[in-house]
Formats: sequence, structure tokens, C-alpha cells
Amino acid sequence: MALPAPLTGGSVLVQYGRPLAEVDDTINRVKLFLLGGVLMGAGLALVAGLMTARRAMAPVAGLTSTAREIEQTRDPALRMPIPEADDEVAELARTLEDMLHALDASRNETVAALKRQREFVADASHELRTPLTSVLANLELLSETLEGERREAADSALRSSQRMRRLVADLLLLARADAAREAPHEPTDIARVVVEAASELGPVSEDHELEVDAQPAIVDGSRDELHRLVLNLMQNAVAHTPAGTHIHAAVRGEDGIVTVVVEDDGPGIPPELRDRVFERFVRGGGDRGGKSSGLGLAIVRAVAESHGGRVSVQSPTMNGDGPAHGTRFTVTLPASSMA
Repeated sequence: MALPAPLTGGSVLVQYGRPLAEVDDTINRVKLFLLGGVLMGAGLALVAGLMTARRAMAPVAGLTSTAREIEQTRDPALRMPIPEADDEVAELARTLEDMLHALDASRNETVAALKRQREFVADASHELRTPLTSVLANLELLSETLEGERREAADSALRSSQRMRRLVADLLLLARADAAREAPHEPTDIARVVVEAASELGPVSEDHELEVDAQPAIVDGSRDELHRLVLNLMQNAVAHTPAGTHIHAAVRGEDGIVTVVVEDDGPGIPPELRDRVFERFVRGGGDRGGKSSGLGLAIVRAVAESHGGRVSVQSPTMNGDGPAHGTRFTVTLPASSMA
């Protein structure tokens, strides 16, 4: 058998093969390790960043919480939390603290001044009643003894003094209400109070038609103040409505609530005054003769609130199928526990 001739003058190529599965597995593991490392690093960085941010913003959150509490309680005496670090946030906290101290001091000064003013008005009004009573008695005597122009002058002075006495009494009642000085309360039949007020107003109600429908209802209150409340509502209707107007007063008691309603079929309250009728010294354009001091309805509200009740107004009102007209004042008071 012949052997192949040896190769001469040529190159030899040797190929070597090995399975790639192990290499691919190693590469995949490296990729997975790198991905896990990146995600873990990012997560740790996120947690660390959140913790750092929360720690850095904690003083700001404390300031915000305290400011919100002050807003809700309106108490500037609350203290702001001062951070231990001497940075911009701590400086802001100290500035806010100083501002709150100044506001608290200013509020205390204002409250004290208002208290002194209310007490002064109450005391002054009380002291004025005695000399006014003396003046009225003397003027009444002069009016009965004088004649002619002198009597007219005495009558004019008497009318002015009587108006001053009513104004002083009104100011005294409002001042006592502002100073939280409550008159002694006792069980009072508000229906009888309404009847007495109507009887007092009847002779001077001119050509108005006054009607009362009052069911017995007992409330705990000051009889004089409740009388003033009802009388002011009726006088307000007489003063601001034309002759011939029908005025109706009613008292009802139900479910522990006593309701006093005084309504009329007059022209009603002008739209621009409906939201201000219970403010002090607000006078309607329909005040015939300019006799109103603008305190009547303010007293009504003060008396109602001092007795644990409230007053509301509706104008115009609806009666039957006719057009809307008139005014209705409604006072609600808690019934007496002894009723």
C-alpha cells in the first residue's frame, strides 16, 4: 500500500472546538449580578435620600403643623418649635415666634381696652339714669305748670329727655351684653310679655292694625329684657310701615323651642339693608319722623343671644297666592325646663 507523499511548502490549520453553554451561563450570571447591584444601590440611595430629606424637612413640618393649629384655635400664645441647628429654618422659627408674641401682646391689649370701654359704657349708662330721671320729673312738672311758649319749650325738652333716656337704656343693655353681664333669669311666660308689649304700644301705634295670637310658653329669662325684645320688634314695624299696615305677633311652643314671630304686610326691607338690619346704628329710610336710634334690632339680637336663642328676618314674605311683601322677624328661644 502506497503512503501519501509528505506535504511540503504549505500551512497547517488546526481547529479546536469547545461548548459555549458554560460561557453563556457565566455571562448571564454576571449580568444578573450587575442588574441586582444597580437596583439595590438605587433602592439604598432612594431610602437614604428620603430619610435625609425627611430629617431635613422635619423642622419645616413642625412649623407648618403649629401654624395650622394656631389657625384653628386662633391662639397666638402657642410656641413655635425651634430647631436645634442654627440654620435658616431655625431663624425662620425664631422670627415667627417673635411675631406671635407681638400679636398675642397686641391682642391682649385690645381685649383689655375693649373690656374697659364696655365696662365704662355700662357704668356710665347706669349712672346717667338717676339724673335723667330727675330731669324728666322736673320737666313733667314744668310742662304741667307753664303756659304758652314756655310750656312748648318744656314739652320739647321733655321729649328730648325721654328719647335720651331710651337711648341710655339701650346703650346700657348693649353694654351689659358685650360685657357678658346677664340679668337674673327666671321662668317667664313669653306670651304674657307679648300681650303686655302690644298693650303698651297700642295707644301710640297710630293707624296700624295690631293683632296678637300668643299661646302660653315658658322660657328662662329676664322679663324686662324679653319685654324690650318684643316691644322693639313691634315698634320697628310701626316706625317703618305706613298707616293701615297690619302687624301680627304670635307665640308658639313646640319640642322644647319657643318661637316668637312679629310680621307685617308693609313694603318690606330694602335689599341693601337686609344683611345689616341687626347692626348697631343702622336706620332704614322708612323711619318716619327720624325717631329711631338704630339700636332696636341690635338689642333684639343681643337679648335673643343672651337667652340662648337667635333671631332671623325674612323680607319679603309670602302670604297665600298674592305677591311677596312685608317683613317677618322670628325669634327662637329654648323653653324652660320647668315648663
